Amino acid sequence: MVNPTVFFNIAIAGKPLGCVFFELFANTVTKTAENDTDPGILFMANAGPSLNSSQFFFCTTKTEWLDGKHVVLGKVKEGMNIVEAMECFGSRNGETSQKITIADCGQLD
Repeated sequence: MVNPTVFFNIAIAGKPLGCVFFELFANTVTKTAENDTDPGILFMANAGPSLNSSQFFFCTTKTEWLDGKHVVLGKVKEGMNIVEAMECFGSRNGETSQKITIADCGQLD
């Protein structure tokens, strides 16, 4: 089974920044798991059972303190430079200095 590739077109303050392509881990059951040692891992976080408030995030460094806490969905295949550019708008408390959105997304494979 080939893992699917998906894309996120990222916008900052409504202006296109670029596209990030992810390989989804379709060959494994989605569950909380250890993260890889490489940057660019795609996670999904949820506020709790029966809540519809999931957030997607990707890490730029190894984040072993998140092991077992969030769902690992995939990894950046292309566009890590876009992920690093988005990081410049972040802060330690999770707030961003500009609104960062996924303007478009889809599956390639």
